[in-house]
Amino acid sequence: MSGSIAVFKKIQYIALSLVVSSCGLLNGSYQRNIDEDIFQPNNSKRLETTSYLATDNPEGALVEASPYIKVDQFGYRPQDNKVAVIVDPQQGYNAADSYVPGEAIEVRKWSDNSVVYVGTPEKWNNGEIQHSSGDRGYWFDFSTVSEPGHYYLYDPATDKRSHPFLIDREVYYPILKAAVRMFYYNRSNSAKEAPYADPRWSDRASFMGRNQDTEARFVDDKNNKSLARDLSGGWWDAGDSNKYVTFTSSVIHQLLDAYSINPDAFTDDFDIPESGNGIPDIIDEVRYEIDWIKKMQQADGGVLIKVGTIDYQNFSPKSRDPRPRYYAAACSSSTIVAAGHFARTARIYRQLEPLQAEVPELTKRAKQAWDWYHNNPKRDDCDSQEIKSGDADRSLEEQEGDAVVAAIYLYALTGEAVYNDYVQEHYLKTKPFIGDRFSAYVPHHGDALMFYSTLPNSDPEVRAAVIDKKTAEAQQDREYYGFHPEQDLYRSYLPDRAYHWGSNLVRANRGSSNYDVVVYDLLPSQEQTYTEVALNTLHYFHGVNPLGMTYLSNMYQYGAEKSVNEIYHEWFTDNSPWDNALTSPNGPPPGYLVGGPNKNYTGNYPRLKNQPIQKMYADWNSTSLEDKSWEISEPAIYYQSSYIKLLANFVDSSD
Repeated sequence: MSGSIAVFKKIQYIALSLVVSSCGLLNGSYQRNIDEDIFQPNNSKRLETTSYLATDNPEGALVEASPYIKVDQFGYRPQDNKVAVIVDPQQGYNAADSYVPGEAIEVRKWSDNSVVYVGTPEKWNNGEIQHSSGDRGYWFDFSTVSEPGHYYLYDPATDKRSHPFLIDREVYYPILKAAVRMFYYNRSNSAKEAPYADPRWSDRASFMGRNQDTEARFVDDKNNKSLARDLSGGWWDAGDSNKYVTFTSSVIHQLLDAYSINPDAFTDDFDIPESGNGIPDIIDEVRYEIDWIKKMQQADGGVLIKVGTIDYQNFSPKSRDPRPRYYAAACSSSTIVAAGHFARTARIYRQLEPLQAEVPELTKRAKQAWDWYHNNPKRDDCDSQEIKSGDADRSLEEQEGDAVVAAIYLYALTGEAVYNDYVQEHYLKTKPFIGDRFSAYVPHHGDALMFYSTLPNSDPEVRAAVIDKKTAEAQQDREYYGFHPEQDLYRSYLPDRAYHWGSNLVRANRGSSNYDVVVYDLLPSQEQTYTEVALNTLHYFHGVNPLGMTYLSNMYQYGAEKSVNEIYHEWFTDNSPWDNALTSPNGPPPGYLVGGPNKNYTGNYPRLKNQPIQKMYADWNSTSLEDKSWEISEPAIYYQSSYIKLLANFVDSSD
């Protein structure tokens, strides 16, 4: 796995563009831009409101929860392995603490404290200190407990408990809903209002004023009214409110992968404005983005690369942002990404009766984008970055791989030989064949190749090459594939170099890449090891990590006792009503996945000094130029899609 995260060029520029979230940089000084009249109900979801504590016999709550008995705070499916990690910290911010468990750990029902299982914790690696976390510890296996219900682990020797958790077939279904709803709250130009938005996160539509998204100006000819375009719609990219076609390269495909793998998980009741229209809500959400990308396409087939503002002033909530919006010119990178999106989406729409009428237009748009890409100069310097904040350009090498992705989905959609021929001639230019593993940093390349291998008329030689490469990697690459107990105390290994900006994305993609071995039935006799990697990745996100927190925002109403309280986001900014899930009137919405631990953090936040790699995370969202919290706690649509794709493999719903 490459240690570079160059694919996210945005990180090179975000420091200047997002540092004043909720503040305006005017005349060299910060100015507050938070509406004092915002609805501020005092109903943050604190620990005492969790569903577990609402039971008839809450005596378990009287026992203090230890931060060092770590479980998936949402829970486990009955049939899956269940292993808690019990930690004795040695290095880092909590090195002065100590926890040595007793010889017996009990699994107790939350409702009445009855003991259902007793077992012995086993030392991990003979008591070795794991260098990346600075911890040593124990594993406690309670996999035999499978009866649905609410439970907690109890250590009689220390009188400490774990966070409560649920064992249930559908345990991850509400978590999936919360994660998908992140895209709704990150919609641009769309009002967040009842009954779809919680009153705490209601706001008028953003960027709908004069010279904003419905009449955005061309950045190279700002005063030319004749070039104004309606570019409304789509999602804010991350914590910033700009919109980039190239930054969606993996997002659309991963969301559609999630739906294709487990369509039953994606019902029509995720509480978005389109709910109840007979279309799975994840497809409605993708459609919201695709409809925006359609507006970004010119009549000649070229696709504009980005829309945004040209200064660093920011406002909270986003409906108050009056700044004009501008678009940059069409580019080969954005055009070939859009070609793949249009083709892939058209193929999905064809399966859904209410959307079938849109297939011809999307097919035409995909072909026009394909032709424009091949008939115009290939460029990796389209984005001057006058529009803030990220560099939306893509390398020529990556564009060649994106062209293969587009060809695969165009062939699947149309059956036309020209696209299959292109795949045969160029598949070696995708990331899996030029140095990166499947689904590490540019996951949609490898995912498209695996999809191609399932097509009945795919080229036999290409199909064999793809399957052979994936299978060989799964068998030989111990760093990336398979569960190896000695690698990580927290059971979700990443090499040290992968703990960079956005490490949670790499972790999620590693989990999905392992589970693809199961999905595509490549090594049937070894499915358990790859399934363990995927599930352990989820458990890491859900609390089995050195911080003992779920890496999703404000998940208290979903059963978590400790989740991310602050995220770096223009709307949910520091010192605003949306600042902190526990101490602010509203906090951020549930379900935003943050970037995660970052060993390369360049700020000066004291809590992050001299920490082991896995402890290079802090739950804060300061807008200070010195703190640089965006390197740690900012969410992004590509982090979100990687998590959703992984989670979807393990979601069941009775609906």
